[in-house]
Amino acid sequence: MPKLCSTADWLAGYIPDLPTPFDETGDLDLASLARLIERAIGSGASALVICGAAGEASTLSPAEQTAVISEAVRIAGGRIKVIAGAGSNATCQAIELAAHARSAGADAVLSVVPYYNKPTQDGIQAHFDAIGRAIELPILLHDLPSRTARPLADDTLVRIARSGRFAGVVDGSGDIMRPLRLRSRLPSGFRMLSGDDVTSFGFLASGGDGAVSEVANIASDLCRTIHAYCRQGRLQSARYLEKRLLPLASSLGQDSTASLKYALNVLGLIRPDTRLPIVPPAGAPAAHVAAVLAAMADEDLAEPIDA
Repeated sequence: MPKLCSTADWLAGYIPDLPTPFDETGDLDLASLARLIERAIGSGASALVICGAAGEASTLSPAEQTAVISEAVRIAGGRIKVIAGAGSNATCQAIELAAHARSAGADAVLSVVPYYNKPTQDGIQAHFDAIGRAIELPILLHDLPSRTARPLADDTLVRIARSGRFAGVVDGSGDIMRPLRLRSRLPSGFRMLSGDDVTSFGFLASGGDGAVSEVANIASDLCRTIHAYCRQGRLQSARYLEKRLLPLASSLGQDSTASLKYALNVLGLIRPDTRLPIVPPAGAPAAHVAAVLAAMADEDLAEPIDA
């Protein structure tokens, strides 16, 4: 059984949710993955997420997913913690994915509320209880009702957390009051992370521990400073910086992974290629992402990339 205290020192701050880079043929681009991981390490992030919401995991074969996690662990080399996405709407498959992530060397797994089949709250709890019994790694719950059609209700979250098998929750519901509402009901050391960039500041201001963030792939300095100001109680300063970050968060949120990859391509870090049914942005949406990046005018955002 994982010890929650063992994750308390690194499950905090803005944790980048990395996209999975592809090359011009649609294959995995592990060289670009290495570039993103080195960028995350250089930004001072304590952890990163591989094959998560931004990682197009549903388009990867099991072998590809294992390869991406293994390569991330190798590149990280203990310099940063690797959280591997391991979610499925079939409990047995979620357990299998988590076991593969453990074998690949991941430090923790991220397991989403089952999607599409709309389980009851009892079914959601049974799903996570089964994963918790089977996997000897810290497990992060992922509540993402916009994609799963079922929320992880407060009472269900509390019951699951009290089992002692789970390290925290990534809350993509946009409910910024959840840390205030639930903190006293959750075990000490159980981490509450925002999973929604647009509302992450409010979540942090309400006592959240950090965020799993697409924006952190791009504006890591701003994210790190916002988190530090929230920890120091300097909410007015944090809010000022958050206003600068919000246009980027809103822009990426329009079509999530595709916009993130396009933004990273503008910065010279990866190709914009996605896998169907996701397609890269074009026309006005692409121009909007580029304009938001230009407006931020951070000279340290862009890095050279070999042709």
